[in-house]
Amino acid sequence: MKIVVAPDKFKGSLAAADVAAAIAAGLRTELPAAELVTIPVADGGDGTVDAAVAAGFERVPVTVDGPTGEPVAASYARRGEVAVVELATACGLERLPGGRREPLTASSFGAGQALAAALTAGARRIIFGVGGSASTDGGAGLVQALGARVLDGRGADLGRGGAALREVAALDLTGLHPALREVAALDLAGLHPALRAASVILATDVTNPLTGPDGAAEVYGPQKGASPDQVRELDRGLRRWAAVVAEATGTDWSQAPGAGAAGGVGFAALAVLGAERRLGIDVILDLLDFDAALDGADLVITGEGSLDTQTLAGKAPVGVAQAAARHGIPVVAVAGRAALTEGELARAGIAAVYPLSDLEPDPARSSAKASLLLRRVGQALARDLLAKR
Repeated sequence: MKIVVAPDKFKGSLAAADVAAAIAAGLRTELPAAELVTIPVADGGDGTVDAAVAAGFERVPVTVDGPTGEPVAASYARRGEVAVVELATACGLERLPGGRREPLTASSFGAGQALAAALTAGARRIIFGVGGSASTDGGAGLVQALGARVLDGRGADLGRGGAALREVAALDLTGLHPALREVAALDLAGLHPALRAASVILATDVTNPLTGPDGAAEVYGPQKGASPDQVRELDRGLRRWAAVVAEATGTDWSQAPGAGAAGGVGFAALAVLGAERRLGIDVILDLLDFDAALDGADLVITGEGSLDTQTLAGKAPVGVAQAAARHGIPVVAVAGRAALTEGELARAGIAAVYPLSDLEPDPARSSAKASLLLRRVGQALARDLLAKR
């Protein structure tokens, strides 16, 4: 029997690699002869770099500015000319000092520094995962760190954070990192097609626009600590920023699907970096060559901390289940808690779910003992497989 174990992290408890290892350890106690393939996955949020490293990428350390300007030790992953850059590890919510939310002043500058480091080191295909953002600055900090100038009405460099966008007046792209600028290349026919030295894939499951009732400030601002008045202030700033970027680039990207990702970092990636948006889990599965790992598999085990309605919007377990379905392989899930109906699970391609809450109903104790509980779930799952056979 071949079993592929491909979970996402259990947020606040275990990294995806630790989840996979614990499940596999439980399976081995009952199925010592089984071929177990562990593939930690991610969907573009925190853990994306870890998943790439587990798949053989090199971890490259880099020091960047955290969301409120303090230096933090982050990293990106690299293999050849491909780099995986994760916003969360640079300037995400987890990097806020003491966990204190700063909705008006938090910036995406650190993510731009990590991108710049990867580009300067020679990466020419960037997978940019943007989940877990602490800021709502429309990606202004991101493009500043990449060499562009964001200016106020006096021609001075704009300060950081979403609140500063109320003063934004101009965007100067002449200093943008050379690997991202359009260059002219003479082909054999004597033409001059516009090419980009580097390509960026925006890995996100978010489809929200930048502004409006479904925009970055209205939908995600409260999660980042914004009051109703601050949400309105941030949305006004994003509208002003969108107009400035449209004037500089010639195109209004504010209503593009995914522009609202990561407090508007998606907007800056699409409008300024020329990024292509793709579902985060699909990008990661391609990167991990997941289809090849499924060859000959009898079962796939996936999961995440909470299986709920957000899972159905394109999170890792659903992406894994869809990939397995294309190969006709059944899928079961393991989760800290499960809040989906049998019908919802079936439509997502998940045949059964094993929640840790069945073993330990107290969430705090379940999180603290997650590794042990996952081993027990692996054992129970293996016994169920043996009984069916």
